[in-house]
Amino acid sequence: MSTTFKKICRLAGTAVINYNMINDGDRILVGVSGGKDSMVLLKVLKHLASAAPIGFTLVAATFDPGFSGFSADGTAAFCESLGIPHHRISMDIPRLLEEKGLTEKPCMLCSRLRRGNLYSTAEKLNCNKIALGQHLDDIEISFLMSVCRGGGISTMGPNVPAEEHALRVIRPLALVPEALIVQMAQEMELPERGACLYREQIERDGDRAYFRGVLEKISEKIPDLRSNLLRSLSNVQEYYLLDRRFIHGTDKGNANETD
Repeated sequence: MSTTFKKICRLAGTAVINYNMINDGDRILVGVSGGKDSMVLLKVLKHLASAAPIGFTLVAATFDPGFSGFSADGTAAFCESLGIPHHRISMDIPRLLEEKGLTEKPCMLCSRLRRGNLYSTAEKLNCNKIALGQHLDDIEISFLMSVCRGGGISTMGPNVPAEEHALRVIRPLALVPEALIVQMAQEMELPERGACLYREQIERDGDRAYFRGVLEKISEKIPDLRSNLLRSLSNVQEYYLLDRRFIHGTDKGNANETD
């Protein structure tokens, strides 16, 4: 086991325990796109399953959007090499985007369909949880996006209920910085799976790509930015925000009183 993998497993194990992600008897559907994040997640969960004092089952699923050049064959073979059953969810996303006139903004429809199909697949396979590969950088970027776009002080939670489904969505890599995952992916020599048809457009115009650049820019001034953001996200001081539900020692409707 490499030093990098040990670090990632230690951080993932801490996240699983701290946020009560996995319990004895869980059956977990792992969303595996074939990219570095989800492939590292799968390997980490396989290790945790073999080392944990509790028993849980892993099943993998890949959403095949039907993009030219995309293939889930290598991803399926990787899952099978770990002894994890693999399922494919196939759709013709390019056709749907053309029909609905959404080729300029493809992510909204694609993400909604991917999420909905993952949920329904999990239920068909009798899974009670879905594990996704978002890491610490993803969570912090989502936080910046939400704050700057007026979505509230929110981000991707490490253990949250699925929308309109009796499932939990967990993110075991929540404490793992992307740099470690990049390093681990290089060590793993991941199979080719193809890229998103709209990759260049998303990287040029997408919110997530923009705020990733913002995070990198601030990091030049504050090298410890990622650990500082993690500390802040883990220490919400609700009485010092502007949400009137948390006004301390005053009548909720009295806006003139303060602590």
